[in-house]
Amino acid sequence: MTSGEKPKLILGYDEEGKFKIDRVQAELLGLIESEERWILLKPEDPSFHKISADIIWIEFNEDETYKAKYKKPAEGRSLLMSPFNQYFTWQTTPITKIIEEKTDHWLFKTKNSTYLLRKLSDEEWNKAKKCLAAENHGV
Repeated sequence: MTSGEKPKLILGYDEEGKFKIDRVQAELLGLIESEERWILLKPEDPSFHKISADIIWIEFNEDETYKAKYKKPAEGRSLLMSPFNQYFTWQTTPITKIIEEKTDHWLFKTKNSTYLLRKLSDEEWNKAKKCLAAENHGV
């Protein structure tokens, strides 16, 4: 038996009376993801591209500890790309300026870079996954 604090799970009941994990906690643990798919690009670096099944925007306190998460970007928030655990795809530094905002994409500046984040269609998502699989296997 190990000592110390143990992680806690927030559980509820489904319609059949079975235990189920809280949706927000499941997202944070990387157990479920949204239906939207995303690609992050750096306009000044054509070789940079990160794809993600989901995103959240996070805010930090002055001492750089976690403060809150959001569904929309704003100055001072950082982008975190799923999975939402220690193996996340990418995290930006905080946004310093939102240059363009539309329903399917955002162009924004951070302390370090300029990024374009946009939604992917199902066809683009499948193609991107195949490209990444090929890159990871040296094809």
